[in-house]
Amino acid sequence: MLILTGSTLQPEDVARVARLNEPVSVAADAVVRMNASRAIVDQLAEGEEPVYAVNTGFGFLSNTRIPVGDLAQLQQNLLRSHACGIGDPLDIEIVRAMMLIRTNVLAKGFSGIRPLIAERLCDLLNREVTPVVPSRGSVGASGDLAPLAHTALVLTGEGEAWYQGRQMGGAEALQAAGIEPVTLQAKEGISLVNGTQAMLAIATLALLDLEDLCEAADAACALSLDALRGTPRAFDPRVHDVRPHPGQQASAAHLTALLEGSQIRDTHATCPRVQDAYSLRCAPQVHGAVRDAVSEARRVFSIELNAATDNPLVFEDDIISGGNFHGEHLAFQCDFLAVALTALAGISERRTDRLLNPSFNEGLPPFLATHPGLECGHMMLQVTASALLAECRVLATPASPGSVPTSGNKEDFVSMGMTAALKLRQSTDHLRAILAIEWMCATQALASLQPLKTGVRLERWREAFAAVCPPRTSDQPFHKELQRACDWLRSWRRLRIA
Repeated sequence: MLILTGSTLQPEDVARVARLNEPVSVAADAVVRMNASRAIVDQLAEGEEPVYAVNTGFGFLSNTRIPVGDLAQLQQNLLRSHACGIGDPLDIEIVRAMMLIRTNVLAKGFSGIRPLIAERLCDLLNREVTPVVPSRGSVGASGDLAPLAHTALVLTGEGEAWYQGRQMGGAEALQAAGIEPVTLQAKEGISLVNGTQAMLAIATLALLDLEDLCEAADAACALSLDALRGTPRAFDPRVHDVRPHPGQQASAAHLTALLEGSQIRDTHATCPRVQDAYSLRCAPQVHGAVRDAVSEARRVFSIELNAATDNPLVFEDDIISGGNFHGEHLAFQCDFLAVALTALAGISERRTDRLLNPSFNEGLPPFLATHPGLECGHMMLQVTASALLAECRVLATPASPGSVPTSGNKEDFVSMGMTAALKLRQSTDHLRAILAIEWMCATQALASLQPLKTGVRLERWREAFAAVCPPRTSDQPFHKELQRACDWLRSWRRLRIA
C-alpha cells in the first residue's frame, strides 16, 4: 500500500501504481491538512469578497460573480466545458499515473477540497476504474485542463471509463465497481483540473524507461564493440576522470565492467588498429551526456511530483491566485530529453550500420547473412532504424517555444508541455526499437564468432536476449521478432541480470 503524504512521492512509486496496480491511500495527517484548508474555502464561499474560482467565473470570465446557490453547479460546469479533448485515448498506465499524482497534490492540503475527493480518486485506482482521456487538447497552462477534466468527470458519474476490460459510461463504471459518485462543492472542480499531472504522468513514465534504455544502450554498445573487434581502451577511467561529467564516468565504467573477461578481445589484443570509430570510442561521451540530461529531468520531475500546482492556493490566513499550474519546467525537460534520446538513437543506428555494412564489418558476413547474396540477412533492419531515427529527429523539434494564447488572451503565454510530453513518449518508443535492432544485429554477429564468448556479465545478457531472439540461420520476416526484442527491453528494470 502506497501512502500519499503530498511530499514523498517518487517516480518509482508512480510506475508501481500505474503499471503494477499497487493500492494507494491518503495519509492521516494529509486528511487533517485538507480539512483545515476546506474550512477556509467554506468560509470564503459564504462571504461577500470575490475569490477567484470559488465564487467567480474562470479565466477571462473571472470578473463575473457567482451567487452562493450556484457554486456547486459552477464546478460541475467547469468539468463539462473543459472536457473537450480529442484524439486517441491515453494509455491506461498514463491515466492511472495522472490520478495518482493529482491525489498526491490534493494531499498537500493547499487545494481547499474535502478529503472525500482524494479518497474517491484512490477508490478509482484501487478498483481499477480508469477514465477514458483523449490525448490531445492541453496547452500546458492553466495546467492540463482538458485531460484532467475528462478524468474528473468520472468521479461525478459522467464521462467514459474502462472497467474490467470494457469501455462504458462513468456512472455505469462506478456502479459496477461499487463506488459512489461525488457531488462537487465550491472550488473542487477547479482543484481537480488545474495542474500539470497529464504531462507529468507521461514524462515520469518516459523518464523511467529512458533510465533503463541508457543501461541497455551501454550493453548494446559493448556487444557491438566486441563483435567488431574493437578496443575498450578508450573506456579507461583515467580518460574520463580528467573530464569528470558524472554520466560519462558512469557509462565508461559500465562498458568496462560489461566487457571484462571477453575471450574475443584476447584474440586481437595485438592488432595494429589503435582507435575505433566515434560510435564506439565516444560512446561514454555521448551516452554520458544523455545520462546527465536524464538525471536532471529526474530532479525536476521529482520536485513536480510533490508540488502544489493548484490555483488558487489556500494558506492558513490567505488564498492566493498564482500560476503554479504552468508547465514550463516540464516542457523544457521533455524537449531536452527528446533531443538527448535522438543522439542515443543516432549513435546506435551508426553502430548497427557498422555491424552490417561490408565496408566496415571486416571478419563478419555481409549484412550478417548466412548465405550472402542468396539471402539479405539483417540488411533491412538498418533501414527500419533509419526510418525511426528520422522520426526522432522531427520529434526533437521543441514544443516549448510554441506558445499560442488562449482564453481570450487571459492565458497569453502557455507551455505546450503536453505536446512536448507526447512527443517524448513517441520518441522513447522509437529509441527502444532502434536499440532492439542493434541488440539483434550485435548478438547475431557474436553468434558467428562462437565458441568465443564476450565479457562475463555481458554474456549473461546475450544469453537472456537469445532466449527471446535467437540467432538466425536463414531469411525470415523480422516483424514479430523485433516486437519481442522491444518487449524484452521494456522489461529491463525487472530483469536486472548484470
